[in-house]
Amino acid sequence: MSMFGDGLDAAVHKAFTRPAPKTAPAQMRYLVKQLGGTKAVAQMLRISQRTVERYVKDQIKKPRPDLAARLEREVKARWQPQIRAKARKKAATTGGIVIDTRARLGYTAPIGSTDQDRIRHLTVALPPQYAARLFDAQQAGASEGELQEIAAEALKDVYFQDGGRRAGSLEEVRFTDVEHLEFEL
Repeated sequence: MSMFGDGLDAAVHKAFTRPAPKTAPAQMRYLVKQLGGTKAVAQMLRISQRTVERYVKDQIKKPRPDLAARLEREVKARWQPQIRAKARKKAATTGGIVIDTRARLGYTAPIGSTDQDRIRHLTVALPPQYAARLFDAQQAGASEGELQEIAAEALKDVYFQDGGRRAGSLEEVRFTDVEHLEFEL
């Protein structure tokens, strides 16, 4: 489970203007239309071409759980690409992104400061440049750790240093033991 990647995807999915197809036959018809044929869909979902054809004709209506999960994931990944791109662009240029997290946060600072890690629940609006970095890294296939580092740097700048107005000697923020994470555009 990719907590940061899935969280960014969920935030973008909230921007959809129409719901994605819900039933397996409707999802299968959508994928056939998108990929241009039943053979491509069958290869992608690792099922037979005949099975895809039977879903398209409403002869099969209820897929097994693993196929249902793959089917839903593939449909959501392709659903309303222009709306998804518009939402990402808006967040990366003007709107920014809100992160709501409950995690262990601490920092590295000079001797004499209280840099002890502790569980914090934060809801912080991140500026557009951090939204752009998060989305760009996700598009480039960044690992969960890399996305977490970008989020930690954003929290350091916005929450701990307040955009450079305080804690100037803060060196590094530790963002670990994430219990809850949600993004909002």
